[in-house]
Amino acid sequence: MKRQANRGRKEAEAWKVENRVMLSMKNLVFKERLVKKLVDQFIGPYTINEIVSTNVVKLQLPTLIRIHLVVNVSQVAQYRDQVGEQKREEVKPITVKGIKE
Repeated sequence: MKRQANRGRKEAEAWKVENRVMLSMKNLVFKERLVKKLVDQFIGPYTINEIVSTNVVKLQLPTLIRIHLVVNVSQVAQYRDQVGEQKREEVKPITVKGIKE
């Protein structure tokens, strides 16, 4: 039974201070309603400031993201640098007349 139960388990990732991670958008709430299928699954990369416990890390987030800095490791994913000439373009926010922030 133990062997069958352990089959689906994997080793926990070893998080370190100064690692760069991506934050999941799954449980984040925004003022305006965003279309889920058009929004990225992860945002970032952000830096880990402190490791609180084995499953909790403290992130260095910008002030625009108004969530608690301490998050569970299930909400973060290891950031991997771009490979070779692969490049991701930054999307600039679009301003619409008549909508106030």
